[in-house]
Amino acid sequence: MSAGFLAGLGAYVLWGLFPIYWKWLADYSSQEILGQRIVWSFVCLVPLLLLRGSGRSVLVAFRSPRLVLWSTLSASILAVNWYVFVYAVNHGRVVEASLGYFINPLLNVALGGIFLGERVRPWQGVAIAIALSAVGYLAWSLGEVPWIALTLAFSFAFYGLLRKTSALSSLQGLALETALLFLPAMGYLFWLASHGESHFADTDAAGRLLAVTTGIVTTLPLLLFAKAARSLRLATIGMMQYVAPSLQFLLGVLVYGEPLETTRMVVFSLIWVALAVFSWDELVQARLRRRARRRAQAEG
Repeated sequence: MSAGFLAGLGAYVLWGLFPIYWKWLADYSSQEILGQRIVWSFVCLVPLLLLRGSGRSVLVAFRSPRLVLWSTLSASILAVNWYVFVYAVNHGRVVEASLGYFINPLLNVALGGIFLGERVRPWQGVAIAIALSAVGYLAWSLGEVPWIALTLAFSFAFYGLLRKTSALSSLQGLALETALLFLPAMGYLFWLASHGESHFADTDAAGRLLAVTTGIVTTLPLLLFAKAARSLRLATIGMMQYVAPSLQFLLGVLVYGEPLETTRMVVFSLIWVALAVFSWDELVQARLRRRARRRAQAEG
């Protein structure tokens, strides 16, 4: 296996095992975890930018009001995604969180068609329709909107859309986003401490170390993914993205004992059918593209 493949697999496995780490921080409130994650992610990203000589690009980005505006929007969406996922994990809803990330690839295709003018192929449309039917059935059966799954799916999809159109690399973009969130996050953490509500201030050294390492836990899989994205085909990355929600689903059911009643099993079955259709279409299209390239090379 290539280094790129191992890096990509490592990134998605780490994302899939995220619930274990956030469970260790269960004594913290979801809001304080978010603040700690933003602060320590920024602290980790600064030396990485300096080592790669990319710090100047981020500083220059602050001179562009348009780039700052769009980065503020993407940072806000990312903060919502981070908060809701931690909330889901620490409130026993890992399975519902995994549903959001199973839906995400299909939602990416839909947003690409709506906002970027990308052609949605017929079988992709079928997969999206099946996924929408599954979510609608879940809402109807439970009598409530599955807000955790939908918030995670839509926030990550819109974040991906904004990052796709950004002039900054993934590392530079995340650094700018965390820089924009840094002062509000620090202000909130100081407010908690001044009101005697900071778990970070009251916990032991091990508890503080867990909070500090949120920066490493956030940046490491992103760096691994960036390496994979440079060396792997998009089709390979597309298949890998199911590793993370699959691991989250298994953790929720097998490790944390979350219920998987008939309604949810029907919903996940429909989602897996949609993903099977989607993946089959991706593989067929990839094979057709390879044949077209070989034909063009032979004729050339």
